[in-house]
Amino acid sequence: MELKKSLNTPEAAKYLQENYGIRVSPGTMEVWRCYGRGPRYRKVCRWIVYPQADLDMFANGTLVETIDSRVEA
Repeated sequence: MELKKSLNTPEAAKYLQENYGIRVSPGTMEVWRCYGRGPRYRKVCRWIVYPQADLDMFANGTLVETIDSRVEA
C-alpha cells in the first residue's frame, strides 16, 4: 500500500488490517465515530480522513499492566 498522510475510511480500515492485523471494516469505523470511539479523525467539509500517524497511535494502543505481567526488580 502506498504511504499517504491521510486516508479515507476504507483505506484506513485496510491500513489497520495490513499493517497491524486489526480486522476492522469501514462500517465498524463509521459506528465507532458515532460513539466517539476508535482512532482520531478529521472532518474536511463532508469528507472524513484519518491521519496515518493517528492510525498508528490507535493501533499501538495503551499498554495495560496486570498483576501477573509485572516484573519485580
